[in-house]
Amino acid sequence: MAVFENVSQYSAKHPKPAGITFAYGTAGFRTIGETLDSTVFRVGLLAALRSQSKQGKVIGVMITASHNHERDNGIKLVDPMGEMLQQSWEGYCSEMANAETDDQVVQVLTSIAQAEGIDLSVTPRVVYARDTRPSGPMLQAALEDGLAALAVDATNYGIVTTPQLHYFVRCLNTAGTPAAYGEPTEAGYYERYGQAFLRLVDGRPTPTTLYIDAANGVGAPQVRKLAAAINSPYFNIDVRNCDTETLGKLNIDCGADYVKSNQRQPVGMTMQPGARYCSFDGDADRIVYYYADESGAFCLLDGDKISTLIATYLRDLVSTAGVEDLEVGVVQTAYANGSSTSYIKDTL
Repeated sequence: MAVFENVSQYSAKHPKPAGITFAYGTAGFRTIGETLDSTVFRVGLLAALRSQSKQGKVIGVMITASHNHERDNGIKLVDPMGEMLQQSWEGYCSEMANAETDDQVVQVLTSIAQAEGIDLSVTPRVVYARDTRPSGPMLQAALEDGLAALAVDATNYGIVTTPQLHYFVRCLNTAGTPAAYGEPTEAGYYERYGQAFLRLVDGRPTPTTLYIDAANGVGAPQVRKLAAAINSPYFNIDVRNCDTETLGKLNIDCGADYVKSNQRQPVGMTMQPGARYCSFDGDADRIVYYYADESGAFCLLDGDKISTLIATYLRDLVSTAGVEDLEVGVVQTAYANGSSTSYIKDTL
């Protein structure tokens, strides 16, 4: 197909490493960063096709490996409403990543376009971002080659958190509609969620300082920007583990996965009874809360506990307001703690 005439030339700059098989899963592609050049280039091609399959809706691409060690990296696609990539396309991603030659890359593109009935005359639109990993700039360049090969209308959001990119995608695709979600900028993100937070806590007692372990990742500068935008004693934070410049510190002895796996506080955090603590992961799409009890023992509040506490709080607000026709729901995954599910269903 004529629309793919530049792909082989670009693809030649990003050969697939021999002997490696790539698989796209729930977290996208994730492995050692230096092996991902060809894969990231090809995800750029697929992002273009995905956008065209959605009649030019904006598709997001995030370069990150979340809670993995710093040498790893990854990439994942974000669908038009800010949700995960449709599962039926995961196979296309793996097939594309494992094409052995430039000609096979074009063949896979062609077969996907035909199988999905894609109108290739539609201008594809893609937004992308990355976290702070040292392999990020190299992989971003590979992605940009993939986007250029198919003349994508692309926007680089720079270094932001994964949730921010999901937000941008949804905002862009709902702009000018009754379902408009917000302004697709960092300032718009802080405004939407900051104001929602202030409405939620209005009239409540002013809380103590929240100590945040930012895992030496992108969450550190972003949560400080959020705090500045909120500018309220209700969001009084002290950010620790915020070194995004020194190599080798990301997610090391800190971060949400470390805290949950080891059931202990991260480096740089001395816990005191009565104080509040939480940890992000490297791209700030995961959070755990914890505290020290009166004896100084570490106590973790994982997602199941947090969701139950929030649901209880909202239920009490609804009851106090006398609103009888409003229900509060809790969404859990198949991995949720069974006891928490029973409590929510039978007690809450």
